[in-house]
Amino acid sequence: MTDVISFCPDSLRPLLIERLNETRALIQQVRADERLLTATLEAAVRTAQAIAQGGSLLICGNGGSAAESTHLSGELVGPFLDKQRRPLPAIALGFDPGAASAVANDFGFIEVFARQIQALARPGDVLWALSTSGRSPNIVRALEVAYERGLLTVLLTGALHPDLPKADIVLAVPSHATPRIQEIHLILGHFLCEAIESLNR
Repeated sequence: MTDVISFCPDSLRPLLIERLNETRALIQQVRADERLLTATLEAAVRTAQAIAQGGSLLICGNGGSAAESTHLSGELVGPFLDKQRRPLPAIALGFDPGAASAVANDFGFIEVFARQIQALARPGDVLWALSTSGRSPNIVRALEVAYERGLLTVLLTGALHPDLPKADIVLAVPSHATPRIQEIHLILGHFLCEAIESLNR
């Protein structure tokens, strides 16, 4: 078997260590960010309460955040840690290709999540919107429609900036680096799923 390490460019090991150090430093920042910790706890409790009262969780995002949306909805519909608890109602928006392509074709991609919210959501439901920049037009539109329909809205985003869309709860990771923000979103998302699961046994 060929020794893979012998083909490894000298720059790769330092790059790996650098990226691990960046993530570790950001985790330490998050741990010290009392506003973000408090907002995360609030999102966990209020989402768990909404589900306990018969509501559903809708999740949306683009690109890597879309993948995280399906990951997190899967953790709640399937078991996360507790294989004995009931399935919890969660759905990642945008993954019905017929509906998504029809909306994008007829109304533009900006409406792809909003129209699904109009079709599926009820007052008392929850929307988690993932956008590392906080500026994605279809995420902004989804939050607007969700607010109009009486949903609890949670925005998971990157560093705070003046143009963030309106949301009931904002989980703002203090970074401008998309990969690092997505890594923290997954850590926070896993905590949210564990908390929601523990409160809905």
